[in-house]
Amino acid sequence: MRPGHHAVVATIEGASFFSLDDKHWPNFATVVWTDEHDEGAPSNLARPGVYRLNIGVGKETFQRLVGDIREPDYAAFDQVLPHPVYASQRWIAILNPSHGTVRETVLPLLTEAQDRLAQRPMRARTT
Repeated sequence: MRPGHHAVVATIEGASFFSLDDKHWPNFATVVWTDEHDEGAPSNLARPGVYRLNIGVGKETFQRLVGDIREPDYAAFDQVLPHPVYASQRWIAILNPSHGTVRETVLPLLTEAQDRLAQRPMRARTT
């Protein structure tokens, strides 16, 4: 994330949601550690210590990172993949990203996601 920017985190039902502030939605990233939100448990999050970081990205970024992936292994660690449920909304997913992946890939993606959301008209949070 960009220096000086902050995020509000809401944690419910095995997931944390990162948004720009506590009054507006949608979120720009999530961390989940349960399969209950995914039909069929494609990420197999029931394994000890496994979590999935999800980030909403722009069309060009989505295409560049995961556009050519046809049969993703959603249970693979440290791989940038299309989200198992929200790929059509241009969300990407990474299970247990390594320190290198966080530094080189995740932090720039979080900055992009946060900046994109900040530029969009906000809608009131309904929950």
